[in-house]
Order: sequence, then C-alpha cells, then structure tokens
Amino acid sequence: MFNYPFLSHPQGQSWGVAEHTDYGLLTILKQDDLGGLQVKTRSGWIDAVPIANSFVCNIGDMLDRLTGGLYRSTPHRVKNVSGRARLWFPFFFDPNFNAELHPIEIKGAVVDDNKNERWDKASVREFRGTYGDYVLNKVAKIFPQLRQQVF
Repeated sequence: MFNYPFLSHPQGQSWGVAEHTDYGLLTILKQDDLGGLQVKTRSGWIDAVPIANSFVCNIGDMLDRLTGGLYRSTPHRVKNVSGRARLWFPFFFDPNFNAELHPIEIKGAVVDDNKNERWDKASVREFRGTYGDYVLNKVAKIFPQLRQQVF
C-alpha cells in the first residue's frame, strides 16, 4: 500500500515515487480516475491516462532477466496530482526471496543489454544470486543501513 500525501506547496518536481522499475515479475494496479502515473518511452515521459475499469500491468526486473531483455522492465514514476491525499494498492507478483532466477533460452531472440537506458545504469541480466539478494542490493542503494539490519 502506498500513501501519496497532498503537497500544497510542492518543491520543484516533487514526485511521490521518482523514476524506478519494479523489482519482481509483474506489478498489477487497478486504475482510478485521478492519474499521476507516468511511463518512460524512447521518446520521453507519457501520462498513463486513466481508463475506467482497467488495470496497469508493469513488467518488473526479474521478468526482464528471465527473458534476457525480450520483455523490458517498465521505467515509471508517480506524482500525486489529485489535489488530496491518496492511497494506491498495487499487487506485486514477485519470486520467492530465496529463488535464483536464470534466463530462459528463447530461440532467435537477440536483445541488446543497453544498461545506460536504465534509471539505475544497472544490468538485470548481469545479476547473480537470489531474488532476495537483488532486492536487498537495490534497496540498500537508497537505505544503506537496511542491509546491515537484515543480515
């Protein structure tokens, strides 16, 4: 569950959640009529315009890894443009914390691993270890003390 407080005097580009990709396989989010979600395309940022009774489905880093980049994780960001506080309830379909995920061989698929296109300049295809290792390494970039507290 995410809380996006209303900011009556936002400072500059005050994103509720700055540019990122989700860590797992898929994220599913029921759309509402308030908007605020933006998706990064090759030509820039676009609004994910709300469509009544629909869901947004983001591909995560681990699906990117499993498919060798055939399906890329979706860079996105969120800003509360509703004029009030709001809650979002995404469903994260993630691997087991202890699972090791290895790429699936997809015949004929040749995908460039241009990690410079990613928000974090990392390659999900170069990662080795468990899903838990991946999550902890990503979160530790934002909260360095968390990794030390977990282990």
